[in-house]
Amino acid sequence: MDLLDTINITASGLSAQRTRVQTAAANLANARTTRTPEGGAYKRRSAVFQAAPVDAFGSRLEQELAGVVVTDITADQTPGPQVFDPSHPDADDQGFVELPNVDIMSEMVDLMAASRTYEANANVLDITRDLAARALDIGGR
Repeated sequence: MDLLDTINITASGLSAQRTRVQTAAANLANARTTRTPEGGAYKRRSAVFQAAPVDAFGSRLEQELAGVVVTDITADQTPGPQVFDPSHPDADDQGFVELPNVDIMSEMVDLMAASRTYEANANVLDITRDLAARALDIGGR
């Protein structure tokens, strides 16, 4: 494994976690959205990750080592909570409004986990850079 393989794997992790953070941020931003262009309340979205062979990044290594790619952003189709609010413009005939199926606490936990994972990948990148610099110092003597 060379340094470029490590950088490619780490970069794929950074990119995937960025997508995860963006998805959680969109969920939090729409936690009270009762009307969408598709119709109905906002549905919670989540990123779907899949292992990607390092070969997808141009490596010569065996298939065991893998980065990660985001293959899809899915919408959770479970219904959101119903609240009685006959004065709401999106209320049905009985006066109930469907709220988004976004749990703010779960989204915050997901944000913290994504942040920690992003930070871990960034640390790997820093260590890889330091190792490369040390190798150059040794070779230059």
